[in-house]
Amino acid sequence: MSKKSSSLPPLSALQTTSLSLEYDGVRYIDDIDLSLEPNRLSVIMGPNGAGKSLFLRLLHGLIIPSAGQVFWNGVPVDDAVRQRQAMVFQRPVLLRRSVAANIDFVLNLNGNRHRCNDILDNIGLLDFANQPARSLSVGEQQRLALARALATEPEVLFLDEPTASLDPASILAIEEIVTQAHKNGTRIIFVTHDIGQAKRLAEEVIFLHQGHLAEHTPAQAFFNAPKSKAAEAYLDGRILL
Repeated sequence: MSKKSSSLPPLSALQTTSLSLEYDGVRYIDDIDLSLEPNRLSVIMGPNGAGKSLFLRLLHGLIIPSAGQVFWNGVPVDDAVRQRQAMVFQRPVLLRRSVAANIDFVLNLNGNRHRCNDILDNIGLLDFANQPARSLSVGEQQRLALARALATEPEVLFLDEPTASLDPASILAIEEIVTQAHKNGTRIIFVTHDIGQAKRLAEEVIFLHQGHLAEHTPAQAFFNAPKSKAAEAYLDGRILL
């Protein structure tokens, strides 16, 4: 069975209210109110330490906020919501099994094990099906991790800098998979430092600075005329403290 259910509305509109995260008296995410419309490819940007990865984990429900809430279609994030989502991290997280077994693992959970070869063929890894997954190159491992996440048929896919430190060919391959997933109806929320990549992928940009939401705007407007000084400095390659 797929995670999707015809009896449930799709996870489309996301909202955060007064979302904050604090550890040991340090506020890492500070009172963020955000509304995301359906069917957008959203890119989260900001300098180091802005809180991007923490914010992504809060949206997915992997960590509990100190204050505020995350809602999908007005429903707070819970286990049922998380099961309809997937996440890919900066470093590939793979099972100590073959390439095919990594895909079969999630397909078996959905009762749809016959798609493995098609999935591997689509990402160019069919010839490596019986090879240990961890013997692949880092770029190939990340393609496998991304394909495995998508094999669960998530309604929302969170990506935390999945192309960091990859070569240009691997970056392009990942971007093509993400773009196709978005075209197929998966909601994408993507963290990246790569301004060129954001320009290629983003339909809207969420820009964080020091844990604050500095800007949320359509991508073209953000790159052509950022409204905040922090975003302007970031796009110019300057660091604004």
